Amino acid sequence: MMLRTCRVLYSQAGPSAGGWQPLSFDGAAFHLKGTGELTRALLVLRLCAWPPLVTHGLVLQAWSQRLLGSRLSGALLRASVYGQFVAGETAEEVRGCVQQLQTLGLRPLLAVPTEEEPDSAVKTGEAWYEGNLSAMLRCVDLSRGLLETPGTTGNILMQLKVTALTSSRLCKELTSWVRRPGAPSELSPERLAEAMDSGRGFQVPCLNAEQNQHLQSSLRRLQQVVQHARAQHVRLLVDAEYTSLNPALSLLVAALAVRWNSPREGGPWVWNTYQAYLKDTYEQLRRDAEAADRSGLAFGVKLVRGAYLDKERKVALLQGAKDPTQPDYEATRQSYSRCLELMLTHVSQRGPLCHLMVASHNEETVCQATKRMWELGIPLDGPVCFGQLLGMCDHVSLALGQAGYAVYKSIPYGSLEEVIPYLIRRAQENRSVLQGARRERELLSQELWRRLLGGA
Repeated sequence: MMLRTCRVLYSQAGPSAGGWQPLSFDGAAFHLKGTGELTRALLVLRLCAWPPLVTHGLVLQAWSQRLLGSRLSGALLRASVYGQFVAGETAEEVRGCVQQLQTLGLRPLLAVPTEEEPDSAVKTGEAWYEGNLSAMLRCVDLSRGLLETPGTTGNILMQLKVTALTSSRLCKELTSWVRRPGAPSELSPERLAEAMDSGRGFQVPCLNAEQNQHLQSSLRRLQQVVQHARAQHVRLLVDAEYTSLNPALSLLVAALAVRWNSPREGGPWVWNTYQAYLKDTYEQLRRDAEAADRSGLAFGVKLVRGAYLDKERKVALLQGAKDPTQPDYEATRQSYSRCLELMLTHVSQRGPLCHLMVASHNEETVCQATKRMWELGIPLDGPVCFGQLLGMCDHVSLALGQAGYAVYKSIPYGSLEEVIPYLIRRAQENRSVLQGARRERELLSQELWRRLLGGA
């Protein structure tokens, strides 16, 4: 049975006369996937919906290695969680995964799985950040090289985690100064952009000598990644993190935007991520969009609901601070909807100078986005794209891809030792997403029963 699709005709004058027809997220597109893939997806998603497994994942992994041995434990992980959520370890395995996605109308958004450990001397030293720099540069090359595989191309996108290149301690220190009324003039996007470009010694008076040295090295690493990505025509989507870090991350992104998001560069090459579950996100997004417009800069946004809800609330409670998160699900839904409407309006007004990724697993949100795109005359394969995690929400991703929208899957890759701790921490941060995948599990189960019973 063919999917009902939403055909959007690009027109500056507005929507086509044919009327808007919603996408169908009924799992019909699962016919594009093999029975083995669907079976694994159902089993893994059911496991991930079990809270004790997510909470104690690292401990259970350690026990598995002790009881079964590294080889058997690794084989089980590769056949289950790793195989569901990870593209592979080698470039060839990643290419194979991406080729499979392309046949389904989906595109890759590669992510290097790095996890800073503030209490570890090894994972906070300059050598570790330099190693991450090399990994990021290789990821840029791999992202660019995936164009050689058959299928649609469009924008080449890649995720960038700033705390892989600069310490979270420095980001917290910068955040504390950025939030003050009398922040040093050196902590402006323009001054930081100059420092990135010049490569000369740069001193911020509120930082000590060690912090200034680390900041200079961090600016050099960030500049090097974006410069290489620009040369390879890869656009970088910077991950959002905790509220104790985000103001510093936004400052660094703004500095990179001053240098690399000008229209003459063909920007935006650096996009920031905005978390709708934070109370101040809409106003921050509005200010940033208007500032980019006034400065004549291209503007790129990845819009997410957010993944650190429980941690943010606990930290606020412990510190006696105001809770920065929305009070409930409905408030978060409304926040996301307002941010989405704001950005789609900017896209319709600024065209290729404004790009948006609607990063959501929510069917209602996706429907809102596709309908507003039609009403505003935004093309299916234009400045707006959609994003979901590899191995999740395939009933939405496949429906979008088959209808002709630009859909990206966030794809971590690397060895078991690198990726499994990363996956477990992401699962702990995205508990609500994993536990909320009930509809996807139901659709997978229905499709498997249909095949088992030989249904048409």
